[in-house]
Amino acid sequence: MNILGSSIKEVRKSKKLTQKKLAELTGFKQNTISNHENGNRQLDEKDIRIYAQALEVSPQYLFDLAKPSSIEIIPTTSPIQTIYDELERPRQGKVLNYAKRQLKEQRNEEETKINEVSENIIRLDDYRQTTYRRVTGVVSAGSGSIQDDDLDMEVSFYEDEIPDDYDAIAYVVGNSMEPKIKNGDYLFIKNTQQVDYNTIGIFQVDGANYVKKLRQGYLESLNPDYEDIHLDESNDIRTIGEVVSVYREK
Repeated sequence: MNILGSSIKEVRKSKKLTQKKLAELTGFKQNTISNHENGNRQLDEKDIRIYAQALEVSPQYLFDLAKPSSIEIIPTTSPIQTIYDELERPRQGKVLNYAKRQLKEQRNEEETKINEVSENIIRLDDYRQTTYRRVTGVVSAGSGSIQDDDLDMEVSFYEDEIPDDYDAIAYVVGNSMEPKIKNGDYLFIKNTQQVDYNTIGIFQVDGANYVKKLRQGYLESLNPDYEDIHLDESNDIRTIGEVVSVYREK
């Protein structure tokens, strides 16, 4: 999932734009926009910039909208509701009539033993304890952090996947560290001003924050499609911390 889909949808609706119109402005397919808004498809750094430009807002504004005002579980819009909202009124009527017939058939069906068993299946994940932790930054696995200020939002994590010793959590935007670190992952970071060679850490280069592997004289991108960052005396370089754990939502 991604954390900005709801922000994009909120801004689009506030500007009275349909998904079709936003598709024209961004160059994305309408189905792609629907998947982005519903959180079913990841957004990379380039995607976020394209949406921000089309919606005439800054990338930071989209991140700010994603910050919850309080810790609560907000149900997402179902795919059926999303499709229904995009249909014109005559077609909405057809969908509603069909749905009513389906509901009537469902209510008239007798419960079978298979259904009884299915209703009693409990996912193992339901037994795992979750806890909220504060995510305080965005790091780039691409061309550099795109936000001006720190991110500050609460995210739910499984307790058994949280490391014992860490100082901060950051959200990843970009694909340059795949397959080890993917777009949308969360990084648990131990603050330190120095990391060993061949270690993945968070580095600030000329004001932009990156997650990279430290090599002698350069920062390595694990994804061969991305260039490494070569360092010299002209760069303003600061080590922020070491990545101690990578959390990926299932």
